[in-house]
Amino acid sequence: MAERLLNSLKDERARLELTQAELADRVGVSRKTINTVENGVFVPSTILALKLAAALGRSVEQLFRVDEG
Repeated sequence: MAERLLNSLKDERARLELTQAELADRVGVSRKTINTVENGVFVPSTILALKLAAALGRSVEQLFRVDEG
């Protein structure tokens, strides 16, 4: 049974009317990194997850959750 990390990053970004590029600038990564995290291709580091949560005004737990399949 494979676990996956699910996220609500895209919804939260849209709530604030931010583009991927704008969010990327706020947290110091590329737009492509934001895209890959949103699409579940890349699991962010703890530091990046904390930065994303702070930039979006949410807790890490509000943005990310484990799907146990």
